[in-house]
Amino acid sequence: MKYRFPTAAALLSVALMASAPVMAEDLSAETVVARVNDTEITLGHMIAARQSLPPQYQSLTDAQLFDGIVNQIVQQELLSQAAGDVEEALKYQIDNEKRVLIAGNMLETMSKAAVSEEALKAAYDAKFAEFEPGREYHAAHILVETEEEAKAIEAELNDGADFAGLAREKSTGPSGPNGGDLGWFGLGMMVEPFEKAVVEMKEGDVSAPVQTQFGWHVIKLMETRLASVPPLEEVQDELTADIQEKAIRSKIEELTDAATIEMVEGIDPAALRQDDLLAQ
Repeated sequence: MKYRFPTAAALLSVALMASAPVMAEDLSAETVVARVNDTEITLGHMIAARQSLPPQYQSLTDAQLFDGIVNQIVQQELLSQAAGDVEEALKYQIDNEKRVLIAGNMLETMSKAAVSEEALKAAYDAKFAEFEPGREYHAAHILVETEEEAKAIEAELNDGADFAGLAREKSTGPSGPNGGDLGWFGLGMMVEPFEKAVVEMKEGDVSAPVQTQFGWHVIKLMETRLASVPPLEEVQDELTADIQEKAIRSKIEELTDAATIEMVEGIDPAALRQDDLLAQ
């Protein structure tokens, strides 16, 4: 649950009794920042509130953040005290929020601990241990709506017209302004008729019109190459996500196996919508 942080103009100024200043070297998470009746608000509460703020508020000055957060927590505590006994529905929500926060922190801790240089290197080596380089293609195309238009373009190219110039002038595809250049792609990245035509071409060839669900293409194959193993830096984010996911899944399986979990059967799923049960 995120703290709600109103704009500075909307903050209420709460009168607090002054106390002796605290020296910087004496600060700790338990340092009391304010008291609301008998309840202490600590620096730890303040820091936790600041950590949960959206990014746009983190750039405020320390003074703005401090005043805003302490005033907000004081207001929240006043409202909390005035609320009296917590109703049953809210108790369940508090239980759920506590569980979410603790579990989320556990997941974050596990995720960070799972990723190391050694783990990344091992994952990288495992991923590409049996890497077999496939062929990649660098092609351009001119996309038009009809076969007649495509044949006319083919004829212009056979008469020596510049492919990139025609693509910029006549192609309806998003690559048109870039001379029709599609960049590098491997097998499976293009629709089948387009891919089949490219695979059968030689470098420098221009195809006859090819039809796909997008229209009619005139394709130029500029060059081919064998794919190479990407450097670790290029796939680091992907490997990090895989390592973290495996670590979390493994830990949950471990905890599940060690726990005694009993699912009570026979409860009508429709009971989930009986909000009136929380009022009992």
